[in-house]
Amino acid sequence: MILGAPDADSAGLYAETVVSGDPSWAGPLANVALGLPVFHIMEPEIKAQIDPEVYKEHLELMEIALDVEKIAEGLDKVRKESS
Repeated sequence: MILGAPDADSAGLYAETVVSGDPSWAGPLANVALGLPVFHIMEPEIKAQIDPEVYKEHLELMEIALDVEKIAEGLDKVRKESS
């Protein structure tokens, strides 16, 4: 799953939901572990797969505004906990 969440907290919550199930136990994915691989659109392995002109036009400005490193660290944590 490719996320585009604007901060580490929301990206982590979305990642945890699709990997391990809804942590709030409030939604339809409560206790439903989908085990999906999850990445942020701005992580290097995903960014490398996007045409540079498309990235520049649609995502480059957001990359400047977001704390991509912190978002990636949060997703790494979820990925490690699920493996």
